[in-house]
Amino acid sequence: MREKEILALFDEWNGALQTGDPQTVAALYESNGILLPTVSNQVRHNPEEVADYFVHFCAKGPNGKIDEANVRIFGDLAINSGVYTFSFADGSSVQARFTFVYRWNGQRWKIVEHHSSKMPE
Repeated sequence: MREKEILALFDEWNGALQTGDPQTVAALYESNGILLPTVSNQVRHNPEEVADYFVHFCAKGPNGKIDEANVRIFGDLAINSGVYTFSFADGSSVQARFTFVYRWNGQRWKIVEHHSSKMPE
């Protein structure tokens, strides 16, 4: 089922975080992918800017878990949105809303849009 394939993309992304290598994470984004990150006010517009964000985020030892996922697939676009929680090496955690938009490029799914925002309450 394609929904499982889309859900597995989060596991791949979370696994990339576990490597601690920002370039490994950034490689999952399209060259023109946009990241609206959880703990930065700066919108990231390209792999260099995405990797720059993950330098700091990966340094915290994040491990993500999806609490609620909602997958929709529209041809070569797929959306997974919901809520996830990150735990960090220092024992802290943060719950956030997320939206990943993926595009099938003929070989693999790549992230074209990723919005993550801390829960307001």
